[in-house]
Amino acid sequence: MVTKALFFFALLSFSAVSLRTAFAEDEKDPGLVVNFYKDTCPQAEDIIREQVKLLYKRHKNTAFSWLRNIFHDCGVQLGGPHIPLKTGRRDGRKSRAEVVEQYLPDHNESISVVLERFAAMGIDTPGVVALLGSHSVGRTHCVKLVHRLYPEVDPELNPNHVEHMLYKCPDAIPDPKAVQYVRNDRGTPMILDNNYYRNILDNKGLLIVDHQLATDKRTKPYVKKMAKSQDYFFKEFAKAITILSENNPLTGTKGEIRKQCNVANKLH
Repeated sequence: MVTKALFFFALLSFSAVSLRTAFAEDEKDPGLVVNFYKDTCPQAEDIIREQVKLLYKRHKNTAFSWLRNIFHDCGVQLGGPHIPLKTGRRDGRKSRAEVVEQYLPDHNESISVVLERFAAMGIDTPGVVALLGSHSVGRTHCVKLVHRLYPEVDPELNPNHVEHMLYKCPDAIPDPKAVQYVRNDRGTPMILDNNYYRNILDNKGLLIVDHQLATDKRTKPYVKKMAKSQDYFFKEFAKAITILSENNPLTGTKGEIRKQCNVANKLH
């Protein structure tokens, strides 16, 4: 199931076209469409799917890197909902970290900032609550959460969970050379499910935003609803991911088709 998520995000990141004959320069830009490659590269999705499976076999945490990638590039199935995917994106000619920071909230931003940033992309409150359900999988590095443990433990944290957090993050200043982390969800760490919402209602959220999501009057009703209904979580997650993935893409003649995926052509 995890490899399906990888395929989803790999396809999302695939250049608008591998073959420049997709549409002539004077033709109307088709934008993002389902099955964009069916005429120019009909085996594209099969090729990506097989490569993603091989990648996942080598390093399973790759699934969570892809999940994070959609937030950074566009702003699943890790046992989660099926999400129809439109393709046709082109690569940008520039990539700047400060642009990402301008539009996407930091992990310890207030819930008000989080809601505001995503609202600017057209994602409503239940959509934001669902997107943060991505914290159901993966891990949080100690450097991101030690401020809740040292010099004093955040009293809002569940004492039963604190013991585990201190065991995994024993130092107030984590060793930068050590890979120290806490799994976001100890129960089902490799599955995207609604267990995250039950955890944060039980004060087991690792990040400040997790805690605020479960306590803020604007978001708590949706947290409780998603904790009770995985179907509702999946429905809102799929809707929000779709909006996020179609946020201001480069299509048609905008951007470029990179010769090397991780480097702009002018630097290649």
